Amino acid sequence: MSWGLLLLLALVVFTYRYVFLEPGVPVRLPALFRQALNYSAPCLLTAICGPVVLLHHETLRPFPDNPYLWGAVASVAIALLVRHTMLAVMASLGVFYALCFWLQ
Repeated sequence: MSWGLLLLLALVVFTYRYVFLEPGVPVRLPALFRQALNYSAPCLLTAICGPVVLLHHETLRPFPDNPYLWGAVASVAIALLVRHTMLAVMASLGVFYALCFWLQ
């Protein structure tokens, strides 16, 4: 995925979230739409990370020794246990690099 596409996706998500969630902007949406907008960033992150974790050169990565998959699973578990963003990121990176070292 190119940097241009990533920046474009980030700009679109930021614009929609700003216009519809900023209290100072006079646009009002129903509560259901405002609640659905809270899920736009996780959906975008999943759409970006899913292919990175599961694919390698347009083919599926092998399951048992896929450090990206195990790193993603570990990062979710660490984030749920730690509940501190920076600590979870650092621990997840450590686990991922250790998995890359041992599995490949």
